[in-house]
Amino acid sequence: MRIALGNDHAGLPLKEHVRQVLLRLGHEVADFGPDTDTPVDFPDITFATCDAVRSGEADRAVLVCGTGAGALMAANKIAGIRCGLGHDVYSAHQAVEHDDANALAMGAWLIGPAMATEVLESFLGATFDDDADTVRRVAKLRDLELRSARELAEHI
Repeated sequence: MRIALGNDHAGLPLKEHVRQVLLRLGHEVADFGPDTDTPVDFPDITFATCDAVRSGEADRAVLVCGTGAGALMAANKIAGIRCGLGHDVYSAHQAVEHDDANALAMGAWLIGPAMATEVLESFLGATFDDDADTVRRVAKLRDLELRSARELAEHI
């Protein structure tokens, strides 16, 4: 799989470990984050990283910031991106299986390398369970995205 990897300055301490796990698992990695601890704005990094998924350059995105919350919020504002929060193994695979997640946000301040490894393995090993219920629910997520974009456009 082709993975877009993004981080901000707070995610830097976990970034190299995440990259090494992705490579060990046999994935290609495109890096969209800085390699220094100079502060950057996570919405900018998140957009660049997730845009690689939208354009087809990457199959999934992995975002690493301090708590994962900011990257999660930014990613889920991007059309076509469904991002889960990856602080535990169950949520990591469940987000893909039931919600067709194509991005995962992790908090470097909250999980260590061992948990990050297990979360990544779970997220990247999961596949969408395309039964009628999950397909219907993901379609409703897309409808919410489109409806809110239309409503926003009408008010501009």
